[in-house]
Amino acid sequence: MTGAALGSGSAADGDVGLLSPVSASPLVAALTGDQAVLGAILAVESGWAAVLDKAGLAPAGSAAVVASAAEAGRYDAADIALRAQGGGNPVIPLLADLRKQVSALDATGIGAGKAVHTSLTSQDVLDTALMLLARNTVEALLGDLKSTTTALAALAEQHADTLGVGRSLTQHSLPFTFGLRAAQWFHGVAAAGHQLETVQFPVQFGGAAGTLAAATVLSDGTSATPFTLADSLAKQLGLAPSPAPWHTNRLAVTALGNALATVLGAAGKIATDVLFMSRPEVAELAEPRAAGRGVSSAMPQKQNPVLSVLIRSAALQAPQLVAQLHVAAANFNDERPDAAWHTEWPALRQLLRLALGAAGHLRELAEGLQVFPDALRRNLDLAGPLLLAEGVGAAVAPLLAEKDGRTGKEQLQEVVNRTLAAPAAEQGATYRRELREAVPGDVLTDLRLDELLDPANYVGQAAEISRRILAAYPDFAPANPGSAGPVPSTHPDQNGANRG
Repeated sequence: MTGAALGSGSAADGDVGLLSPVSASPLVAALTGDQAVLGAILAVESGWAAVLDKAGLAPAGSAAVVASAAEAGRYDAADIALRAQGGGNPVIPLLADLRKQVSALDATGIGAGKAVHTSLTSQDVLDTALMLLARNTVEALLGDLKSTTTALAALAEQHADTLGVGRSLTQHSLPFTFGLRAAQWFHGVAAAGHQLETVQFPVQFGGAAGTLAAATVLSDGTSATPFTLADSLAKQLGLAPSPAPWHTNRLAVTALGNALATVLGAAGKIATDVLFMSRPEVAELAEPRAAGRGVSSAMPQKQNPVLSVLIRSAALQAPQLVAQLHVAAANFNDERPDAAWHTEWPALRQLLRLALGAAGHLRELAEGLQVFPDALRRNLDLAGPLLLAEGVGAAVAPLLAEKDGRTGKEQLQEVVNRTLAAPAAEQGATYRRELREAVPGDVLTDLRLDELLDPANYVGQAAEISRRILAAYPDFAPANPGSAGPVPSTHPDQNGANRG
């Protein structure tokens, strides 16, 4: 790729994330800050000049001059932002400055300015620049996601037999394993990452009204066509070619927004679980410690789960932002809309910033998460053997003869009801006693009863579910776990259909 760099990001970018700590990082600033936007626009202009130069549609040597002029450090982003109010987008004032720079650098007078923006329109440049910005951000984001899934896969395997309690509607439900919980976290992140990998970043090239009229005139009488020029620009920038202009068809933007929101949703699920499981009265997990993290301005003893708080804050913002992209897409009137396009830019960039920032925190959380098996078991034991009532009923009810018109299932429900009437601290012993009295010894031996009341014997297919999840996403796991056969791929593509 040639053209201007995407910017290094600094305090001069304006928004440094003071009120958005989840995205306040040098990497986020470097890839999505105002300097990065400026650099992406200049990269498109420089890339186009290279395409025209190579095709013989601009003076020979123009590309080198424009590339030199398109160094982002030559331009004042704050000044361009103010002047953008005059034309409604930042491309117009930046072009004026770029042409001045090209003119000043064109020492031999070859007319390099003829290569600047010829046959393009502002939307061509800005849409393509945002795709370039997004592609670079997503590459970094996927790196963090794959580090996260590697860590989650390790947790799933390490804690395959670590017993805990499953919860539904805030209450204890059935025995669970922490390995399965980690595998389900992995499932969410890997599936979201897979969806993000399928997103395309297409070049935009349509001219003033999406008809390629100016490009047709430009290429008339040459071997080039507007379409080959567009494909050359895509190759120059490392973007996907597009079969046609997408001025008013915003699927490229909404598909990206959907994928980013899905990533944040998967991250938010993990953060929400960690926030609950790290409460002092639960104490099953703890975030990794770091100097200065989790502190309170008033309470010196506090260790707040700040990583999870930041991740969840990003997840809670994503739906509104992606909804804005869809609202804009539905209001793209005519061949260039009268405001809908403008509302895309901040929403898309904020999604990129939040996703990238949250992904970095999620990686650190997953890689350093502290798991406390004793606390997991302690909380599992709070409900006592009553937690096994479903399994007991399934195994024992068919063995019981009808009694006083009550089926075996109804008799066992009465046992549960009597147990629930006992004080909470006594329910475990009560349930076992009531079961023993209700079920004859020749139907259910003491040994079999002990087996039925052992939570380790009622985790179903937890280990196999975990194995299948990890095996289904080999690109997101360090290795194919387990020894059983492969799992058929059922990854949904962007239109909801299944692959494989």
